[in-house]
Amino acid sequence: MKKIHIVAIGMIAVAIFILSRMAGDMSSYATFDQAEVSGKKVKIAGELVKEKEMVYKPEEDPNEFRFYLRDTDGKEHRVLLLRAKPQDFELAEQIVLTGRMKGDEFVATDYLTKCPSKYKDEEVFLKEKKS
Repeated sequence: MKKIHIVAIGMIAVAIFILSRMAGDMSSYATFDQAEVSGKKVKIAGELVKEKEMVYKPEEDPNEFRFYLRDTDGKEHRVLLLRAKPQDFELAEQIVLTGRMKGDEFVATDYLTKCPSKYKDEEVFLKEKKS
C-alpha cells in the first residue's frame, strides 16, 4: 500500500471520529419530561419563570444559582445552574440550558441566553417612519 493511501485512510478515520462526536451536539432540544426519562445530558430551551424565586448567594457559593424555568411544553422545574448568576438574567427572552435531571431538579452546567435586541426599538421606529 502506498504512503498516500495510508494517509488518506487516516484522514478519513479522523473525519468520521470528529463528525460522530459533533453529532451529539447537533441534537434538538429536549423537555423536562424527556430529560427525566433519558437521564443523559440534554439541552432544554425555555423561559424564566419570573413569578418564582431566584436564589443566588455569592458569599456562600458563587457558582450556584437556583431559579425556575418553563420548557417548551409549559412544564416548570427548579434549576440549579453551576455558574455565577448571569448579568441581566431577568431580561432574557429565552434560556437554553445544558445539563441533566437529578431528582426533582435540573442541574445545568452551561447556559445560553437570548436577550432582547437593542435594535428592536429602532426597527419599530423605522417601520413607523416608512408608513
